[in-house]
Amino acid sequence: MPRYKLRIDGPLGRIETVVEDPGLARRGVALIAHPHPLHGGSLRNKVVQTAARALGELGYVAVRPNFRGVGQSDGDFDHGRGEVDDMAAIAEFVCARYPGLPVVLIGFSFGAYVQVKLGSRLACKGLLLIAPAVNMFDFGDVPGPCLVLHGAHDALVPLGAVRAWAQPQGLRLAIVEGADHFFHGKLSELKRLIVDLCEC
Repeated sequence: MPRYKLRIDGPLGRIETVVEDPGLARRGVALIAHPHPLHGGSLRNKVVQTAARALGELGYVAVRPNFRGVGQSDGDFDHGRGEVDDMAAIAEFVCARYPGLPVVLIGFSFGAYVQVKLGSRLACKGLLLIAPAVNMFDFGDVPGPCLVLHGAHDALVPLGAVRAWAQPQGLRLAIVEGADHFFHGKLSELKRLIVDLCEC
């Protein structure tokens, strides 16, 4: 699958972004947000790359930006506020180049928080939240259809906290048995779940 590395204009400068394009098989755009920048999160995170591969197999243009201050992206960490603005700028850029394609928002951990906030500003087909850090950030209600994937043995974000947040909203929750927060040793299973559950 062709892969392009871009630096897209954002509110504070350029945003390093990797785009993987399935070509004529395109059925949508998947905008993928990585985990917390101050704890090593980047577009090269293995969960983020796994999600990109899975969505690419399903025919989505997989778009992975680095948040501000990460890699070659300009700016500094902004506790989620500026990161949402950056993702909105990426979405505007990508949607102009792939007009008419539906957008899905995917986020891992802190990235899930950013995508929920972006979802309230951007029309999207749905959200895929992987190990959303609901015990660390005020997610609020999810705007639209949503699938949550979570590790059964996540010590950073306990499964009980995710259930307590997801169930009152009627969100679909799929559990990866034996998985920790970073899905060590479970990336293949995570990929299969994404492909299987997002196929429709």
